[in-house]
Amino acid sequence: MTVIKDKKGLVGKLTECQEQLGYFFENIRLLENALTHTSFKTHYNPSNERLEFLGDAVLGMVISEYLFNRFPDYSEGKLTKIKSVVVSRMTLAKVGIELNLTQYISVGKGLMSTSILPKSLIANVLEAIIAAIYLDGGLEKVTTFIINNLENEVEIVCNNQHEKNYKSILQHYCQKQHGFTPKYKIIKQTGPDHKKTFEVVAVLGSVEHSRGFGNCKKDAEQVAAKKTLELFESDIDQQ
Repeated sequence: MTVIKDKKGLVGKLTECQEQLGYFFENIRLLENALTHTSFKTHYNPSNERLEFLGDAVLGMVISEYLFNRFPDYSEGKLTKIKSVVVSRMTLAKVGIELNLTQYISVGKGLMSTSILPKSLIANVLEAIIAAIYLDGGLEKVTTFIINNLENEVEIVCNNQHEKNYKSILQHYCQKQHGFTPKYKIIKQTGPDHKKTFEVVAVLGSVEHSRGFGNCKKDAEQVAAKKTLELFESDIDQQ
């Protein structure tokens, strides 16, 4: 991880970052602000928290409109499900890493000693960059940036490929950190044979964690795994 330490070094870093983003700022200070974590803020450059707040709203609006127009036959529930995954911290962190944002983020001494930045921090920086592009270039520019970088994630969600990862991610985490494999226990089955609903709980060691519901056992297990992963998000971020 490279940390920006001086104004001279900053110029080169910001130029490289813009090349990675595929967007060049009229007001470069917006990008500098977006890349500044609260642990590094100075009197001349505040942290990116306010930009993150705006970026979250802009991202939600752009993705919602994109999904609304692209999938005219999808229900509100299905659109919401797709959106929730596409704008999740996990997805945004993945995109941020693909854009090499970790090379340009300014962090304080406490985070300088870590070799890997938390995924939640990377996701927040991407949201701040979205806000910075919106303020610098307007809605059309930021829409292009968002769709260019998240359209493939929409495809992954629509093909349910993201669902296949939750159980394997949880298994990897448990085996690495605790030396056991998660198990899934059926709590309840309801409904007629042709339309059953399964309730499953993820069991880590001897402890029951999150529950999931689905129209088949496999789907319910994936939901339970996803919810359980969220409980350990801060630990997994450090891996």
